[in-house]
Amino acid sequence: MPKVSPIAASEYRALAEVRYIVRRFLGFSAEAARAAKIEPQQHQLLLAIKGLPADMRPTIGVAAERLQLQHNSAVELVKRTIEHGLLERRANKNDHREVLLQITPSGERLLRRLSLAHRKELRSVGPVLLQALEQIVGQPRLKGESRR
Repeated sequence: MPKVSPIAASEYRALAEVRYIVRRFLGFSAEAARAAKIEPQQHQLLLAIKGLPADMRPTIGVAAERLQLQHNSAVELVKRTIEHGLLERRANKNDHREVLLQITPSGERLLRRLSLAHRKELRSVGPVLLQALEQIVGQPRLKGESRR
């Protein structure tokens, strides 16, 4: 069994700081979504679809995985988002049995507005978050240096 290194008081503080900053950011995100008159999960769904890796298709199953939801919960979330006019279901052109999700133009505009606000917030809190993360994962790397 490998020896477990002790955790220093500074690491506990850094872990607590990371958690605090992440929770503050998530609170900011939820409030920004509500101010835009959508549910926070609807915003997360739009972002998950827009930000998918190029090799992934925007299906309900993929959305459920990316949001860490049960499939039936993702189905309901998609339904509410479609009713809000932010998302559409489309048949896959290559396989008509597969249903793909597509963000509507109004969904794109809303997501862009929210993403700009989130980017601004992250640029504000990012340096403190990075500092706390570096205390946990190790010393800052020099430019071009890899961590192995």
